[in-house]
Amino acid sequence: QVQLVESGGGLVQAGGSLRLSCAASGRTFSNYAMGWFRQAPGKERRFVAAINWNGGVTDYVDSVQGRFIISRDNAKNVVYLQMNRLKTEDTAVYYCAGGSGRGTTTVIAGTGDYWGQGTQVTVSS
Repeated sequence: QVQLVESGGGLVQAGGSLRLSCAASGRTFSNYAMGWFRQAPGKERRFVAAINWNGGVTDYVDSVQGRFIISRDNAKNVVYLQMNRLKTEDTAVYYCAGGSGRGTTTVIAGTGDYWGQGTQVTVSS
């Protein structure tokens, strides 16, 4: 059974940084793209970042480009989201997403196979 477990969320002041982690188990991690989504209160879950199977390709939503960095460690079965220069509008529950293939397409589309339970990120002004 595939499991994705997020950690690293919390409360941070605007301008600060956080690093989210997503530990994966239950399938060959290095064969699949991974990504992050977020859902703010009262809004739909939306794509944030994706990374292909070997880390060679990354994609970001425009609003986080240049501030967030997605990376992965295939030896540890973990995907990370380094969030810098955080803004109050980054406040949301962040979800880890597992793709259905090596490329980022299914992750970006939100049609990947697996989701984590979410971790809360709150950015105060």
